[in-house]
Amino acid sequence: MVELTVAKAINLALRHELESDEKVMLMGEDIGSLGGVYRITEGLKADFGPLRVVDSPLAESGIVGTGIGLAIRGYKPVLEIQFDGFVFPAFNQITTQLAKMHSRSGGKITAPVTIRIPYGGGIGSVEHHSESPEALFAHTAGLRILTPSNAHDAYWLTRQAIQSADPVIIFEPKRRYWLKGKVNLASPELPREAAQVVREGTDATIACYGPLVPVALAAALAAEEENKSVEVIDLRSISPVDYVTLAHSVEKTGRMIVAHEAPTFGGIGGEIASRLTEELFLALEAPIVRVGGFHMPYPAAAIEDQYLPDIDRMLEALDRVFSY
Repeated sequence: MVELTVAKAINLALRHELESDEKVMLMGEDIGSLGGVYRITEGLKADFGPLRVVDSPLAESGIVGTGIGLAIRGYKPVLEIQFDGFVFPAFNQITTQLAKMHSRSGGKITAPVTIRIPYGGGIGSVEHHSESPEALFAHTAGLRILTPSNAHDAYWLTRQAIQSADPVIIFEPKRRYWLKGKVNLASPELPREAAQVVREGTDATIACYGPLVPVALAAALAAEEENKSVEVIDLRSISPVDYVTLAHSVEKTGRMIVAHEAPTFGGIGGEIASRLTEELFLALEAPIVRVGGFHMPYPAAAIEDQYLPDIDRMLEALDRVFSY
């Protein structure tokens, strides 16, 4: 057991995969000598060389296209997209090529490509540096979508993604890169793509992922002062979604809030709310409430605090589900 920041946990996971499999290689803009914008790959080029930690041109479609070709040739490329809003030049490569390669070949071709994308706001960045585009990719069959909220999960989800035969996108919550936590290097403790109950409760459930997990935990703690017992679930995987864990919680508490930084319109929360309502309508004491960003372009850094879901908006949502 070691204590690491989320950033250091990802770095260590990449290091361990590079050490354990010579077919693993990293590629992205400024990830070599610089170590990436957030220094996630710091020190890896020095230890593994420029042929395994490759500084790419500033061309996201080229990064992903090259990664697909490498995967077909037997490599396991781990691709870094520098910021969330920069992924869109590669959207076509990811959704029409990478996601469909296995199906298109009748199972003859695998594409073990891992794409790392820092996402979300809260760091005061400029335009196209604070977006949450996960729903656009989760809608595409053939992609696994993971997102850690803490150092332990960051380490193990990264390793699991690289070892997967399927293409995986890891959305890394950039405002949590410096969050410290315990990492059990001996065991992931949870099965692949399982949600985690990070706080037990009996009266309502908050389901969330990535950057909002600490916010949900803080809201649950505040609700406890009003004698409300709130369970918090960290999804960890948003494609596929662990509906078994969610359903069990809904059957126990009867009330649910689904929260994410991305806009509520067309978001993952709407899909989760719809499915659970279809399957567990009689178990619900109130409608499932969504908490998320507004349906608008991500605002300027000076007012992003008004856009991002916070404790007050989660507590307001709890008041709504308890009002029925």
